[in-house]
Amino acid sequence: MSNRLLNSVCLVFLLGWVGLWVSVAAGAQEVVYKDSRPMKKVFESQKESGTAAAPAEQAKEGRVAYDPSGKTDPFKTFLAEPQEVAAVKPPEKIKTYLETLDLSQLDLIALVVGPKGNWGMVRDSKGVGHVIQKGTLIGTNGGVVHAITDKEVTIREEYKDFKGTVQYKDIAKKLPGLLAAE
Repeated sequence: MSNRLLNSVCLVFLLGWVGLWVSVAAGAQEVVYKDSRPMKKVFESQKESGTAAAPAEQAKEGRVAYDPSGKTDPFKTFLAEPQEVAAVKPPEKIKTYLETLDLSQLDLIALVVGPKGNWGMVRDSKGVGHVIQKGTLIGTNGGVVHAITDKEVTIREEYKDFKGTVQYKDIAKKLPGLLAAE
């Protein structure tokens, strides 16, 4: 009996739920149709005459025309460089591997002094050797090999001091055997 009672309560609840949805669906079918508004005649004087009114006349009539002269283009990015500056600016030079290394990462391991020129060899932190001569660009601070002697390699870096004048800093790289003798 309790099973039958439960079934009948569920059936009543289900029928009530379905009835609620049917009444909502029937109410949703009532659609109100309205006529569209007539079009506004804002610029009828210009269309009839075929010419545009002067800005002073438009201001008298309550209309304002946009004049873009002397204003920045809102659709241009402000991050882009002007074409004139980009044309004058020289392209950036591609850096060599030695220019990407700090001088503290390089060790002088060999020097060759001869009548045809002086050469040196530096080893980077990976253990790879690089041959250098006078004029070789080296280091992250824009250093250039200034001189190679039988005992050391001098690297000259250019910098500006606090006054803005150009100064030079010479850095000497010596062979490891000569460092221990001093």
